[in-house]
Amino acid sequence: MWRVRRELAVFKILGALACAGLAVFWYLGDDLRGVILAVPAALLVGAMGLRDVLVPVRLEADESGITVVHGFAGRRHVPWEDVEDVKVDVRTRFGLRSEMLEIDTGDHLHIFSPHELGASPTEVAAALRRRGT
Repeated sequence: MWRVRRELAVFKILGALACAGLAVFWYLGDDLRGVILAVPAALLVGAMGLRDVLVPVRLEADESGITVVHGFAGRRHVPWEDVEDVKVDVRTRFGLRSEMLEIDTGDHLHIFSPHELGASPTEVAAALRRRGT
């Protein structure tokens, strides 16, 4: 079972509260441009934090297959025979290395970041390959 770390969800919620506080501050100071920037930021970051609280487990694997988050908070079970490929996309840009786990199920491509998994995508891919065989 791979899940979002609690600390990340807390930081997102605190970020949303900070943006909401800035919106109120700028509203009281008659700065409409600041409000226009802060309110959507608060809503977006708050929605991301809410998703992390509601659905912290992003990927599960058992004997029958994998269960992935589908949509905002839905879940989808995929049998092992429907998993076509598990790979890690590694890219280097501006001297920074990033990894994304890609699970191809034929009709969907599920992509997970290290932050969503709470682990290295390379390690998760290796565990999935061992379990799926």
